Amino acid sequence: MTASPSDPAAAYADVVARIARAAQACGRDPAAVTLVAVSKQQPWEAVAPVLAAGQRVFGENRVQEARARWDGRAEGLELRLIGPLQSNKAKEAVAFFEVIETLDREKLARALADEAQRQGRRPRLYVQVNTGEEPQKAGVIPPDADAFLAACRTTYGLEPEGLMCIPPADEPPGPHFALLAKIAARNGLSKLSMGMSGDFETAIRFGATSVRVGSAVFGARS
Repeated sequence: MTASPSDPAAAYADVVARIARAAQACGRDPAAVTLVAVSKQQPWEAVAPVLAAGQRVFGENRVQEARARWDGRAEGLELRLIGPLQSNKAKEAVAFFEVIETLDREKLARALADEAQRQGRRPRLYVQVNTGEEPQKAGVIPPDADAFLAACRTTYGLEPEGLMCIPPADEPPGPHFALLAKIAARNGLSKLSMGMSGDFETAIRFGATSVRVGSAVFGARS
């Protein structure tokens, strides 16, 4: 039985248990899958019980919103930026987030590299791949992914640790997760951020090392 997100602590425990079952079902260690609780647009009353239950990794879409929610509360947490990042926000993002999952163009790579150098702080980076090549969605398209990763490394001195994707809503996610895993493997990347509330168990089967779960924990955003 799935817990109701009207009780975030119970829903969180349910998601943690589902992650463990999905990992064990395909012979993986549940500890190898990180739950990123997507706290964007959630009221603090929904987030606080999940934090109290032991969750330490949270995903946010915007720099300003994340700062409003987490300034003074972020000690001991890992905050991940999982929404699109404008180059002119790179300074704030580098200063605030431990992980930035939406690196997707050279202008942003340059801005992040410059800020990392200036601040002496290097957030972990993921390259977002637009596996469905959807024009309305951010991300490097798959045919350009290898060259972009090479440019990040050689031109900008960045070392992305993994890839992130958001499959098209109207397609089975499995082939997109498989494609992301293939691109990561041939580029020597070990981390895969893929899978959300509706498909994280499938993503784990395809090798996800982190899943971004919002509504299954907190309920629908208002």
